[in-house]
Amino acid sequence: MSETDKLVKRLDSLLDKIEPFIPDLPKGINKFNGGAFRWQSYGHSGLFHEIKHATKIRLSDLQCINRQKEKIDLNTRQFMSNLPANNVLLWGPKGTGKSSLIKALLNEYKAEGLNLIEVEKNDLGDLRIIIEQLSEKAAHFVLYCDDLSFEADDPSYKAIKVVLDGSLSQTPDNILIYATSNRRHLLPEMMSENVSSQNIHGELHLNEAIEEKLSLSERFGVWLAFHPFNQDQYLEIVDYWLSKFDFVSKDMEAVRKASLKWALEHGSRSGRSAWQFARDWVGQNKLKNGI
Repeated sequence: MSETDKLVKRLDSLLDKIEPFIPDLPKGINKFNGGAFRWQSYGHSGLFHEIKHATKIRLSDLQCINRQKEKIDLNTRQFMSNLPANNVLLWGPKGTGKSSLIKALLNEYKAEGLNLIEVEKNDLGDLRIIIEQLSEKAAHFVLYCDDLSFEADDPSYKAIKVVLDGSLSQTPDNILIYATSNRRHLLPEMMSENVSSQNIHGELHLNEAIEEKLSLSERFGVWLAFHPFNQDQYLEIVDYWLSKFDFVSKDMEAVRKASLKWALEHGSRSGRSAWQFARDWVGQNKLKNGI
């Protein structure tokens, strides 16, 4: 027996010993009939996993963002009708309804076959693989990228930029990207970059660093800006969620004062803060009253 044959035999023996301890990869989803899914990366590939307990929020649950709702809903209806539609960037402060709006679209159009696939920031490098796997399927897909923000040297920034509009291959018509971010331009902007811009004959010439940062957000066809809620809007959202939880009080003024105190303690008059207050208040009161 040659030395090579001996080595192969030893390797086979070693593999037989360790093979029982190698975990099998979980089975992924290959058929899409409408629903929520998550891409899970495994090495140089990955699998789609169904999210079985997706949020049940509806568009009607989202208050004080009617303009944003109407715009993204129209874009999604165009998409579901096989008409031209755009990738969408939703940007603004936390808790203003960006992520909830995308999740609500799933519940509005799931029955019509919309598939919402969550792609985490760490997996953005897999976007081309994801699109290749979905491009030939007879279904509609929205790739959901939540809370995007990048540092200047972040490789995932380049990956999403190329997929949006920077490659010889075109993203198929059955796939859109809906992304949320706290930053309008997705990358940090430095004062030094603005200082180095030039004013030539009254025309502003941005330096290359700024142009690079603008180029990513400009690849989204639709921009939706979200802004902090004022006090009246915050109280309106609180009232909505209290009624949604079937709560009625004889002293609503006390409830509103408590909700404002909650917002002050949590540092935010956001929709999320209003929802959290309503849950806390209703839960405590129903427990206290034995309901």
